[in-house]
Amino acid sequence: MQQVEHTLLPAEWFPQSAVQLTWPHAGTDWAPILDEVIPCFVSIAKEIMKREKLVVVCPDTLEVKEQLGVFDEERVRFVELPTNDTWARDHGGISVFDPLGMMVYDFVFNGWGMKFAANKDNLITRNLYQAGVFAEEIQLVNMAPFILEGGSIESDGQGTLMATAECLLSVNRNEYLQREEIEHYLKDVFGVKRILWIENGYLAGDDTDSHVDTLARFCSEDTIAYVKCEDESDEHYDELLAMEEEIKAFRQENGDPYRLISLPMADEIVWEGERLPATYANFLIMNGAVLLPFYNSPKDEQARKALQMAFPDREVVGINCLPLIKQHGSLHCVTMQYPEGYVR
Repeated sequence: MQQVEHTLLPAEWFPQSAVQLTWPHAGTDWAPILDEVIPCFVSIAKEIMKREKLVVVCPDTLEVKEQLGVFDEERVRFVELPTNDTWARDHGGISVFDPLGMMVYDFVFNGWGMKFAANKDNLITRNLYQAGVFAEEIQLVNMAPFILEGGSIESDGQGTLMATAECLLSVNRNEYLQREEIEHYLKDVFGVKRILWIENGYLAGDDTDSHVDTLARFCSEDTIAYVKCEDESDEHYDELLAMEEEIKAFRQENGDPYRLISLPMADEIVWEGERLPATYANFLIMNGAVLLPFYNSPKDEQARKALQMAFPDREVVGINCLPLIKQHGSLHCVTMQYPEGYVR
């Protein structure tokens, strides 16, 4: 990593050393559908291992090795830890470049506003550090008491952050802080010059209070991909239309409008009487590829083609994520990337 002059939250497309998966097991909410979700995790893991290292957090290494089958042992680091759940994006450490060196920020994870138990998951990042997963020069920074999930922020790597007001300003996280205080804090710790606040947009069945990574994503410094609903009878139509108008009004730091790429609104999927928050915005950018959630729909290919325009030099790989959304998340939610030089 080149020396930086100020704190910088890198974009997801920065070269990576590894991606973390926190593996599903019988002690998680996945228990009733483990036979469905394990193959999904295996598919994600194998795509990661083709391109970079994989860090697997799990309570039983031998069990996960059997599930993975044949793989390159040098590409995987297993760390046995107790876990509540599998959402690495939100309990994982957030990598930050600083003039003093490369750092991993360990924010408080409180189960998306105390909706779910998170006592074990909140300890994962510091336990990974103590286990020697990170390179020797990486510094772990305890960010308590501030509560923040990785899925709630998007960085362009150049000082612009994109986030939803619904999530970052919710009273079930940093209850006593006002918008101005939160904005000042984020600018300070991430070296951010400005924040693009999204005031509208949501997905039915979402437990995260509208994480930005379910709605709109930076694909490059000048490109934003976002979910567009074209069905006026869909409950999301008005909110996502309002969000689209907001994003159209966003400007780059130089004053130019962003290049916008619309992703189709995923087909309605209902399970146990509840609509699930399926979204094509929940993709993972990796070395040489983008992993895109598929939902067994004709819209899968529409989303792939749209995203290929945003990433012409990367392979866009579809992964069946129907099992993941049965617990109200998708592909990006179960992964956390670490930049080049971070993982041994």
